[in-house]
Amino acid sequence: MSKKISEEKSSYLGREPIPKLLLKQALPAAVGFLVMSINMVIDTFFVGQYIGELAIGAISVIFPISFLFSSIGMSIGIGGGSIVSRALGEGKTEKALLSFNNQITLTIILAIIALFVGLFFKVPILNAFGAKGGIMPLALSYFSIVLIGIPFLALSMMANNNLRAEGKAKIAMVALLIPSVLNIFLDYIFIDIMNWGMEGAGWATTISYIGCASYIAYFYISGRGELKIRPALFIIKKEVVYEIFSIGSVNLVRQGTISLLAIVLNNTLYYYGNLVGGMGGEIAISVYGLATRMTMFALFPLIGIAQGFMPIAGYNYGAKNFLRVKKVINTALISGVLIASLIGGLLIFGAELIPHIFTKDKKLIEFAPNAIFWIFSATPIIVFHLIPPSFYQAIGRAKPALLLTLIRQGFFLIPLVLILPKYYGIDGIWYSFPISDILSAGICYYFLRRSTKKLAS
Repeated sequence: MSKKISEEKSSYLGREPIPKLLLKQALPAAVGFLVMSINMVIDTFFVGQYIGELAIGAISVIFPISFLFSSIGMSIGIGGGSIVSRALGEGKTEKALLSFNNQITLTIILAIIALFVGLFFKVPILNAFGAKGGIMPLALSYFSIVLIGIPFLALSMMANNNLRAEGKAKIAMVALLIPSVLNIFLDYIFIDIMNWGMEGAGWATTISYIGCASYIAYFYISGRGELKIRPALFIIKKEVVYEIFSIGSVNLVRQGTISLLAIVLNNTLYYYGNLVGGMGGEIAISVYGLATRMTMFALFPLIGIAQGFMPIAGYNYGAKNFLRVKKVINTALISGVLIASLIGGLLIFGAELIPHIFTKDKKLIEFAPNAIFWIFSATPIIVFHLIPPSFYQAIGRAKPALLLTLIRQGFFLIPLVLILPKYYGIDGIWYSFPISDILSAGICYYFLRRSTKKLAS
């Protein structure tokens, strides 16, 4: 990392042209999430090829559980990062420092609590999330090891949001690259060469989380960012914690809703999969697990845009430069639709080929293309789910951010997953995705436009 990059001041968020600035902020985030997506794809490849099709189902069950626990750090980071970007825009450096150091304390405490909850309630948690039949022993082996890395993942997610909040998008990107590359390398060593099976996949993931946290800790301890680690500021301040959680709780609720969706989906898939001749419940869960690997791939540029958008919108809102806030919203939406249309097209037209990459299992190859087609059929409008709640989080308005966050999964997708299979069988589960995408995108866009009209020019 160069000295110029690490010492770059956040004030450039209020000066540079918006298209250039959004690209500068979004590209590193997108690259980081791309590598994370590739990491998940390769994870799926290794477990599918070397362990079996049920291993794909096992990691698809554990993924939402791991991220539910680690979302504690992400939620604290998003809430605290919003405070940091607005405080820096207002020139209140001490407030930004207090927020950052309070976030460290909160993340450590809550992540350790989550770790112990996971350790003591492993089997009930896995069972609730759909680890049925032959999936359970594989999921238990993997989850027992991944739990060790949860506090490190939580700290990494918290810090990554603060890196972007102070304009250190490239450092945040490197922080995402390290665990992804490390995990891919360790998957090959532990699963292929050493033949450790699911335990090998678990250790590869856990060590990669530790590597990410170590890099970020080194960056901050060396004092290269505007934010500094100050033990004197670790003491929790009630008003700061309240503001962190009022904004960050949006993400926690979002992840909680995604986890509830995973419970509903996996259990519904298991039930209706057993009704399909030649399929079976475990294969149905594995089909969805394969599709979710592709979801991360499809979303990486859009997540990059949303992550790059937030510090720009927050900084300029804090600086009362509302014209730039409006411009970054429009730029993010237009670029998001164009990119998502391209990726959605590739996934839809490649639906027949994708399963062959991950598995030789004939059932997965037979049933996965239909699921992939329907799940990604509304991809071009996904950006409308991401930018509106990100805007409200960036400007510190928790209630509308929370409402818009819940709309897709909570208000539409979960009810549709429960209702449509009664009429269309397992296909009804796949139909639920585009219907909920279209309905929620329209509502999110309506609220965003109504709010931006109120901004002073």
